Amino acid sequence: MAHALRIAARGLGRTWPNPAVGCVIVNNGIIVGRGWTQPGGRPHAEVMALRQAGAAARGATAYVTLEPCAHHGKTGPCAEALAAAGIARVVSALQDPDPRVSGKGHAILRAAGIAVTENILQPEAIRANAGFLKRVTQDLPFVTLKLATTLDGRIATANGESRWITGPASRRMVHAMRLNHDAVLVGAGTARADDPDLTVRDIGASHQPVRIVMDSRLSHSPDSRLGQTAKAFPVWMLHTDAAPAAARAAWAGQGATLLEIPSVDGQIDARAALQTLAAQGLTRIFCEGGGSLAASLIRAGLVDDLALFTAGALIGADGQPSLAALGLTALKDAPRLTLRETKATGPDAYSLWSF
Repeated sequence: MAHALRIAARGLGRTWPNPAVGCVIVNNGIIVGRGWTQPGGRPHAEVMALRQAGAAARGATAYVTLEPCAHHGKTGPCAEALAAAGIARVVSALQDPDPRVSGKGHAILRAAGIAVTENILQPEAIRANAGFLKRVTQDLPFVTLKLATTLDGRIATANGESRWITGPASRRMVHAMRLNHDAVLVGAGTARADDPDLTVRDIGASHQPVRIVMDSRLSHSPDSRLGQTAKAFPVWMLHTDAAPAAARAAWAGQGATLLEIPSVDGQIDARAALQTLAAQGLTRIFCEGGGSLAASLIRAGLVDDLALFTAGALIGADGQPSLAALGLTALKDAPRLTLRETKATGPDAYSLWSF
């Protein structure tokens, strides 16, 4: 199952709105088939593994990181495919909460006389499928907030200089993290200040995430790097009803997808924005916005993980803080995070925290 979880991760960022699943088929102690969900969500992991196993699937055990599907979509149910191939036993890590599947896949297998063992490495599977699970159960995507700061928590000097606080190893890791998310999100301020293109570069990427800007009035120029590449790689612009018609037309003309979001006090409602993105099928979002966007998402309780890159540098109180005001008046109200991982990235330090 641990191996199935590792290969499932190869699909992260490529399978939305479907989960990234892994399947390993073992016969007489030998792996005879492996598969993971393919880009776009089809074929499923079980189908890929069965194709590789061929006749060796008969009498074998299939280890699957999520309950095999039970519904008819573009293809038949994976539970039926496993039964038809003669699989003798299925070991699954997690029941699928999707109402079309939940428990039904396991029931199909048992009805076919297949032995089923559930909840093997369940905590690891929950973590691996966090984006899919959150979208299905909460209608929200899993959000990882990335911050690159100095030791004193600054993201830029007083005049806005921020390239580069962290070193090449950290930036390369950020590109790898973009690659395994469905989308990269920034705010209008970051888009205007940095003119980013938000693509994955220098690591041999085979695909690009959706690039999203939260920009209430569509103030970011359609002649920017994002606008100029919107036909090549998807760009979604989130805006309110205050966005001028001319700006909407200009961005649409560049090939961007425009999504109107309700506003609160003239700004985009962060929760409504993420609900809209989930409705579009996104499960995992990598937020690289500035301090204002980061604070708004934290205040709304919408951030799941914080990926923090810390450089061994000091800027001081006149530098720009990594977070805008959270509106706290008591220490007891401060969000408390759990450390999941830490390591060196060149001269910098990387740490992953969960809310």
